[in-house]
Amino acid sequence: QLQLVDSGGGLVQPGGSLRLACAASGATLDYYAIGWFRQAPGKEREGVSCISSSGGRRNYADSVKGRFTISRDIAKNTVYLQMNSLKPEDTAVYYCAARKLPCGLSPPYDYWGQGTQVTVSS
Repeated sequence: QLQLVDSGGGLVQPGGSLRLACAASGATLDYYAIGWFRQAPGKEREGVSCISSSGGRRNYADSVKGRFTISRDIAKNTVYLQMNSLKPEDTAVYYCAARKLPCGLSPPYDYWGQGTQVTVSS
């Protein structure tokens, strides 16, 4: 059974950077598309970025294009989300998720991490 553990969140000033990590265990990420989602208080969960099982396809929400970069390290069985030029509106709990379907920014995803809080504030 695939298990995902999110990490890397924290408090950062506007314009700063964070790198989130999604570490997988129980199965290799070679067979899964990985998505990053976020949910702010009082708002619905939204897709932020995804990477295909081959690593050859990456998608981004319009709100993060040019600022966020998704990548993966197969040797470490880990997917990363590098977030630069952070804005207060990026504040949310960020979750990684996995599925054996094409990369996409909408559900369904079958496996979820526990979430990591990102707060962008001065």
